[in-house]
Amino acid sequence: MKNLLPLLLMIALATGLLALAADTASEKLILKSKMGNVTFLHAKHAEREKGDCKVCHDKLWPQSATAPLGWAAGMHKPAEAKKTSCGACHHPKGPAFSSVGNCTNSKCHVKG
Repeated sequence: MKNLLPLLLMIALATGLLALAADTASEKLILKSKMGNVTFLHAKHAEREKGDCKVCHDKLWPQSATAPLGWAAGMHKPAEAKKTSCGACHHPKGPAFSSVGNCTNSKCHVKG
């Protein structure tokens, strides 16, 4: 019984550290682009959706810090038309600001 408690504590600590690593890894994603990198802030998007993860996961994005995002340069018009990727919300009359006219004014693309 004495040996069981330290083992359980180690398992709990390891589980907590893995969960923390997975959570913080996806908080700030930098999407590389020739037009200027796009910084995705997970907390800001989650707040807009009132913590409802199903709005984006797994319908638009895999819920994994290591999965590929499926994002590519030059995807604005196709994504907006199909309501996929960023275009699911960032389109005219969408729930978030439209990508049209918001390219380089620090809303999305930032050259540095």
